[in-house]
Amino acid sequence: MLRKRPRFGEKLQQLLASRNWFLAVKRLYKKRSLVLAVLLFVLSIAVPPVVAQVSLSTPIVQTQSDAPSLVNQGKQLYNSRQFEEAAQVWQQAADAFAAQGNRLNQVMAFSNLSLTYQQLGNWERAKKAIANSLNILQTLEKTQEQQRILAQTLDIQGQLQQKIGRSQAALETWQQAADLYANIGNKNGEAISQINQAQAMQDLGLYPRACKTLLKALDLDERECQISDRQIEALKQNLLEAQPSEIREARARGWRSLGNVLRVIGSLEQSQKVLLSSLEVAQSWNSPQDESKAWLNLGNTERALAKRAEELQDTKQASTYAENALANYQKAAALPTIKIRAQLNQLELLIEKARWQEAQELSSQVQELLAEFPVSRGAIYVKINLARNLVCLIQKDPYCLRQQESEERSSSSPLDEQSYLEVTQLLQTAVEEAKKLDDKRSQSYAVGILGRLYENLAERDKAQEYTEQALKEAWQSQASDLIYQWQWQLGRLLAAQEKLQEAIAAYRQAVKTLQSLRNDLVAINPEIQFTFRESVEPVYREYVGLLLQPQETAQASQENLKQAREAIDSLQLAELENFFQLICLDAQPVVIDQVTDKDDPTAAIIYPILLTDRFEIILKLPQQPALRHYTTPIGDRQKVERILERLAQSLTQRNSQETLPLAQQVYDWLLRDASKDLTSNVKTLVFVLDSPLRNIPMAVLHDGQKYLVEKYGIALTPGLQLLDPQPLERGELRALAAGLTEARGRFPALKYVADELAQVRYRVSSSVELFNREFTNAAFQNQINALPFPVVHLATHGQFSSQAEATFILTWDGQLDVNQLNDLLRSRDPSRTGPIELLVLSACETLTGDKRAALGLAGVAVRAGARSTLATLWSVNDEATAFLMGQFYEALKNPTVTKAEALRRAQLTLLGNSKFDRPHFWAPYVLVGNWL
Repeated sequence: MLRKRPRFGEKLQQLLASRNWFLAVKRLYKKRSLVLAVLLFVLSIAVPPVVAQVSLSTPIVQTQSDAPSLVNQGKQLYNSRQFEEAAQVWQQAADAFAAQGNRLNQVMAFSNLSLTYQQLGNWERAKKAIANSLNILQTLEKTQEQQRILAQTLDIQGQLQQKIGRSQAALETWQQAADLYANIGNKNGEAISQINQAQAMQDLGLYPRACKTLLKALDLDERECQISDRQIEALKQNLLEAQPSEIREARARGWRSLGNVLRVIGSLEQSQKVLLSSLEVAQSWNSPQDESKAWLNLGNTERALAKRAEELQDTKQASTYAENALANYQKAAALPTIKIRAQLNQLELLIEKARWQEAQELSSQVQELLAEFPVSRGAIYVKINLARNLVCLIQKDPYCLRQQESEERSSSSPLDEQSYLEVTQLLQTAVEEAKKLDDKRSQSYAVGILGRLYENLAERDKAQEYTEQALKEAWQSQASDLIYQWQWQLGRLLAAQEKLQEAIAAYRQAVKTLQSLRNDLVAINPEIQFTFRESVEPVYREYVGLLLQPQETAQASQENLKQAREAIDSLQLAELENFFQLICLDAQPVVIDQVTDKDDPTAAIIYPILLTDRFEIILKLPQQPALRHYTTPIGDRQKVERILERLAQSLTQRNSQETLPLAQQVYDWLLRDASKDLTSNVKTLVFVLDSPLRNIPMAVLHDGQKYLVEKYGIALTPGLQLLDPQPLERGELRALAAGLTEARGRFPALKYVADELAQVRYRVSSSVELFNREFTNAAFQNQINALPFPVVHLATHGQFSSQAEATFILTWDGQLDVNQLNDLLRSRDPSRTGPIELLVLSACETLTGDKRAALGLAGVAVRAGARSTLATLWSVNDEATAFLMGQFYEALKNPTVTKAEALRRAQLTLLGNSKFDRPHFWAPYVLVGNWL
């Protein structure tokens, strides 16, 4: 059955179909023209990866011997999707050119023969045809024309490699092509090859690299994966005004690809804007193919926005986004070549929303469409993902095959025998098709999901057999993003069989693989859009849980404690890098124990981590080599998280009666046992907090008699690998103080900010102020670059969020998000201005409903390059803040007082003031980073 022909580039087809073109070719053919090859190679750029098998019963018998006529006929058959007949004609053209000694046009014919076989899914013949082209090219003299044709032939070879699952080889081939284009000064060809490279990178899960490659191809700044509204509008206008050409088509494809990449790395608003502009361009061009793809990709972004809104507990917004996604998928499904992908995504979303009847009806349609697909990597992935969705549909459990500890999954119905056979047969078919393509990555993916299915069914022997096989194939394809998943899966299976040491070894390898991925953690598997919390964080938690397994010994070994502590630190680092979507940490790691043994022998470091059934606490005491370890059973993790949320909410209220009992409960979990080992020489507690705890200021914990701040100075660190533990130089401090008192938009006036800045001015004699209208982005940057300011004090509204784009501070003329703040603060010449020792953000708050909002505070602290950051977790009476800041800077004048102790003394001053003695006023201030 013939499928509707996809659009390959209207202008190109008009050129190829025109009589003038044919006459030109006939004239140029007499001169052994190269133009023919150049034009036809462009077809390789636009051929979509989803193809239909065409069966023709009456092949055409070609009797003409005129080679240009054969080329024209081959092109016409190709464009009408009569691929069987087109293949015969291209072969005859290759033979005719060979007989005439026209080697370059023989290369053209073989390359287009390869394209035709690719459409038929005849991969062996496609490989043979492109090999013929390359072999001929190697025998020809290296001229500029030969190099150009070689680059275009490599473009076609890369497409073939990608379709059969050799994405790494495709990437390398397209890189060779780009280099050739660059050498001959063909910028358009180079850009097209870069856009192709980005697709291969996405296949390999290398999304941050793909983003930078696409930005470079689109002539945008690729240093960080960001794009402004102005750049989006400019590129859209450029595409709308451009004349049809192969580079226009490629740039539009790259533009849409950038929208996909931005979604996966978490820049959802930017992704939405880029894809909406891509849709507008497609509609302007009257291109159903491009329009359908834009709707599909927009659906994926709306779905990601829905998931994020759910995490922020915004159910209304989540529902709106989900409905938009479903509508977009339905629009995308109007085009046959896109239909199965759109419906599969729609099916998965319906299952996530537990709309079982609609999902059941749609699953039948998807299975019918699947029969039309020839063997390819795309078809294999469709089968695997359909199998996953069918299991969840049958079990009526949206999360049935997610890789997490079984007790965290919802209860589900078992598979009946018939359903089990259908799903396993679908997966086995995917395995066999991957073997035919010799696609080890796809084979590993399919076999690993089979193992996951058997794990779900508690058939652990079979699950382990398939998992080990998947791991072997993942190693062969060097697919690190799959390797770590199967190592993790194997670890769970071994733990379920109580093979503790083997399980620990498997988890250790999974963590090691994750660390090797660092810059691409965002893209663990492009086919399964799990979030960081679902696909990375549990590996670390479960690993720590095994290392500190209470059933193993009465007390975990020192070696296990050290490994657990390293895993906690690595998780902190991974969370921050996921927050920024890049390796963001410049500081050299310090030896952890050195901080408390040499730099500050009065500081103890506490690592609490929340597992499914218990709190695990590791304590490092100063100048003591042995780590201490405490386990607190909790029964139900979700109950603990609810208590932590209630405590955080109560603190934002001035007179909550819940605060004290909840603060005592959290103290009992974290410190009741450890307090016995905190000797009198311990003056400072440094917490490496697990994410559920970060919205809670540790100062408010209560032992039944005193708040923790009454006994210790307190500091937080997002990981001891990040510290640069040096004391503050207490000579003549220089401060840049900026603030807003007037209301700006939705942000109310801060009437005591003037008093707060006066406190800074009074106690830090050498200071510069930017006040209200003076506090613009440009003025701030000019001042920060002009003089060394060890202290930067910002008394202005700000917000911390688990999303980087929602973390910002307010200036007179707008907002500075966390990345802009980083760029501004790091634009200084460090040799002239020196480091920022202390960054103060005195009127910030965490985003309401965001359980992990304090991650934004850690992100600001790290990204700003300041050694220490003092900030607030919730909006507080700015009169109290002005008073506290005066006391803080006064204490800081004493060279024997650490920053942690200075903050403690300032908080105690508020605590001793009847007007501000409730935790709401004195507790929100937290010190992050270097406490010395």
